[in-house]
Amino acid sequence: MKNAPIGTIINVAAIFLGSLLGLFLKQFFTEGMETIIFQALGLGTILIGLKMALKLPDGYMLVCIFSLVLGGIFGEFIHLDGIVLGLSDGLKSISGSSDSSFSEGLITAFLLFCIGSMTIVGAIEEGLNQNRELLIVKSTLDGFSAIALAATLGVGVLFSVIPLLIFQGGLTLSANKLKPIFDQTTIDVLSSVGGILIIGISINLLKLGQINLENLLPALLLCIVLSKVKLWKKEI
Repeated sequence: MKNAPIGTIINVAAIFLGSLLGLFLKQFFTEGMETIIFQALGLGTILIGLKMALKLPDGYMLVCIFSLVLGGIFGEFIHLDGIVLGLSDGLKSISGSSDSSFSEGLITAFLLFCIGSMTIVGAIEEGLNQNRELLIVKSTLDGFSAIALAATLGVGVLFSVIPLLIFQGGLTLSANKLKPIFDQTTIDVLSSVGGILIIGISINLLKLGQINLENLLPALLLCIVLSKVKLWKKEI
């Protein structure tokens, strides 16, 4: 198949192998070592989130804020956290895991591995031009990240390859139809909103608070819609 998501399959394999290595190493970590890794991940995640959040184009601050507020209200209204938890518990049951941090690992890894310009641009570039270079670079980064994440957050990180395969692979397969939607401005706004959610991950990891990230997920779709509306208004 010409536009088969080979880059995503490589990405899935890298995360899977990285997660297995992290789970193997987890048994050798003391409680103190796990704590310091959590803190290191939290601090590193702040940097990732800030770098993404600062991509917000000039004039799109309100788009970002309204996406988060309205997306959070919608997520709360439909109890998206309960839906995500139910799906996560289903995967947890299938895997036979008793890991208490399964859902946290799954959501954290999904946001880190799937939300960002490398995911969108790389997947669409593969679908349109069979250019997998960006996704191969992403796979390397994700594989190493998966080692640290799985070593602290457990087997849920490994199962994040399922939504990654659906989301990123779907972008590749639908690249021709999605290319007009994901102009550079829209990608930057989406990366910025995703970056803010990733900062939320760091707050949770560092135990500075408890951000309900699941109910904020609709902001990622809403920011695309609001960005297109703003761009449309500029053109008329």
